[in-house]
This record gives sequence, structure tokens and C-alpha cells, in this order.
Amino acid sequence: MSESANCIFCKIIRGEIPSIKVYEDAQTLTFMDVCPASSGHALVISKAHASNLLEIAETDLLAVTLTVQRVARAIQKALAPDGMRVSQFNGAAAGQTVFHYHVHIIPMQEGQRTGSHGRESANPQELESLAARIRAALQS
Repeated sequence: MSESANCIFCKIIRGEIPSIKVYEDAQTLTFMDVCPASSGHALVISKAHASNLLEIAETDLLAVTLTVQRVARAIQKALAPDGMRVSQFNGAAAGQTVFHYHVHIIPMQEGQRTGSHGRESANPQELESLAARIRAALQS
């Protein structure tokens, strides 16, 4: 069995696990983090399975990076955070919990203190509302 067969993000890509999608193209998928570190926390993933930055193909890395920039601009427009934390982890010791290359986009407000991973599940209706606002900003 391949590594991607049991990967939760690969299952999301294949539609086996639901997600609240924000943006999708041929090489990338962006969806809302179900345990967000802050309101509007989104994940950008490569559709090609690679465990981390050291394994991802350059073309897939470029595609993810361009999508991160595009979605971050939309989050800025839609949610008007004071700043954004953009982070990526490699290996369990560095905080990686899903071993499929992904980038976190975490909107931050002045004075807000938060980690890179949330502690509890978000309300799906709230996530959908935030995703709709970000999708609208992507369209304009």
C-alpha cells in the first residue's frame, strides 16, 4: 500500500474525507483548518503526495508557493488581519503532524498569541462562512 493511500490530505484530495474548500487548481488545494489556530486559518497543499519540503518536486513547490501568495492576499482582503503567519513544518520534532507537504496561513491580530496548530475543532458553519468570504475575495 502506498504512503498516499493512508494520508489524510490525499484522502481529502480524492474526496474520501470532506473539507471546506477555499481554492483549487490542477496542482494545489486550499481548505480551512478544522482545528484553527485563529479565525481564517487555511491550509495549502500540493495534490502530489510528498512528505515534506525535502521531498516535494520543484514544480509542485512553486505551485504551492504561488497559491499561498494568492490565498494570503484574499485573506488579507476578506478578513483584514493585522498580519499573517505563514508556516511550514518538516518532521515530527519540528511540529509536523500530517506528513504531506502543506503550508499554514494563519491570520493574526495585534496582540494575539497563538500557536501554529489549534487545540479544538471549529464550528463547520463558521468555517464555511469564512471560506465564502475568502472565495469572494479571490473572485474580485
